[in-house]
Amino acid sequence: MQATDILMEEHRIIERVLAALERAATLADRGRPVRPGLFLEAADFIQDFADGSHHHKEEGVLFGAMIEAGVPREGGPIAVMLAEHEQARRYTRAMREAAEHWESGDEEARASATRAARAYAALLRQHIAKEDQILFPLAGQAIPAAQQAKVLSDYSKVEPEDVRNAVRAKYIALAESIEGELAG
Repeated sequence: MQATDILMEEHRIIERVLAALERAATLADRGRPVRPGLFLEAADFIQDFADGSHHHKEEGVLFGAMIEAGVPREGGPIAVMLAEHEQARRYTRAMREAAEHWESGDEEARASATRAARAYAALLRQHIAKEDQILFPLAGQAIPAAQQAKVLSDYSKVEPEDVRNAVRAKYIALAESIEGELAG
């Protein structure tokens, strides 16, 4: 197993929530009933799973191993990924803030919540594609085979396997809940 396999599996979970978020934004923009809380739940997912768990493994382990293997931190794909992580955090904060106002009765905040949700989803879709198609193959080439096992081990230091499995199960369940709510 390569060090990026776990991250790619996590991308598939994130993409499920992106699709649900895009659907929720479309419905809300058309004036259909959508709970503002759905956007807050998506923000929780993003902060705790996409950013808190997934990006933590990328930024805290994988990128360091790539830099150690000679991939530059500045002026290349790692710098782009880090900048996009920061932009995603800004969109998430904006979505959460707007959804909180919307939930408090400010109907005008609905448009801000959906705009931030769409911006986040668009950013993450292209971000994931770059990681899957460019960054992760580069990591596979740059990080020596012996080091791949250490990266996997270091993931467990950042997030022990039992915790990772519990976190994954929790957020798969949340993704299913959001998907189910929007399917009805």
